[in-house]
Amino acid sequence: DDAIEFAHQLFDAARSGNTDFVVAAVEQGVPVDLTDPSGNTLLMLAAYHGHATLTGALAERGADVNRLNDRGQSPLAGAVFKKADDVIRTLIGHGADPDVGTPSARATAEMFGMTLPR
Repeated sequence: DDAIEFAHQLFDAARSGNTDFVVAAVEQGVPVDLTDPSGNTLLMLAAYHGHATLTGALAERGADVNRLNDRGQSPLAGAVFKKADDVIRTLIGHGADPDVGTPSARATAEMFGMTLPR
């Protein structure tokens, strides 16, 4: 029960952008690609909620920037959907592929009339 409660705290911290808490947990052994019941990683939650600093910190610690959740969505597509430019740049800078997932980040960007940075 304590482990489940801690996992909930981690996912909440990722959603709120609490970089110090999430990074400390990862550095103490929490899997960097830990997922919630929907397949969302800590990085996915940070990216979707617009937290570029945490997104970058997780990527620097080995988080998979292209890992899809259970709905086939990528962190980059989520950031594009939210129009989080700093997160988009961070993910692309860490090798995020704009063509993975359904819909892909590229398709999402086109739907919103956006151009992805290189």
